[in-house]
Amino acid sequence: MESMEQLATVWRDMVLDRDPDADVRDLPGIAVRWAESRFGFWNCVTLTDAGADAVLMEKRLGQAADIMRAKRHAGFLWVFEDLLDAGARPRLTEAAERAGLVHAFSGTGMAGDLLPVPEPAHPDLTFTRVRTDEHLRAYADLNSRAYGMPLEAGRDGLVGSRLWRTEVHAYLGVRDGVPVTCAGAVEADGRLFVVLVATDPRWERRGYGEAVTRKALYEGARATGLTRATLHATAAGAPVYPRIGFEPNSPLHFFTLRS
Repeated sequence: MESMEQLATVWRDMVLDRDPDADVRDLPGIAVRWAESRFGFWNCVTLTDAGADAVLMEKRLGQAADIMRAKRHAGFLWVFEDLLDAGARPRLTEAAERAGLVHAFSGTGMAGDLLPVPEPAHPDLTFTRVRTDEHLRAYADLNSRAYGMPLEAGRDGLVGSRLWRTEVHAYLGVRDGVPVTCAGAVEADGRLFVVLVATDPRWERRGYGEAVTRKALYEGARATGLTRATLHATAAGAPVYPRIGFEPNSPLHFFTLRS
């Protein structure tokens, strides 16, 4: 529940930042957070029932798919596996396929009472707070490269944002004058939520993502005094975060509409 509620809270702010008229609704069993952005992560639907059985899960998947079909731009349905009951979980992928959805990738919700963290340092990096559109463009491009999106998609999601320049503790990790990694942390319901961590694929496996995530958490905790943090990790990123102090709470699955 914590992981799902953090998504609903943070994504409300993110999509309204992109478009004050964005589709932000809390329906029975479904939260809609849809900015109609070319950056697909800002187009989100998630299931919110706790303990949904197989019948209710199938109903909600169909409703979510219908919402997504009515949109102009592609997005994701997020499903937190541990919100489903034990009988529904093994049937998720099959039920999603019947609703016209395909599995895109998986991840893990994580949380921990881990703040404050020590001030981070990495011998290769300096850290720059995101304050300008040039910084936002670099941040967007890192995410686009990391997630295999066109550069224009990431820029549509971030460039021009007031929220990311003022309220998100967003940092670039810079190597020899070039941004190579990034991470942000934003206050949400008494926690720091880590968002959009990415490293240029050419510079992976050097500890850059962990270092910049620690920087975002360090500065966010110093500014807010918060002690608990949450995040949603991709399968590739999941091994990094327990080293910082995060603990997994629920497997997470992303679905898109069948093309």
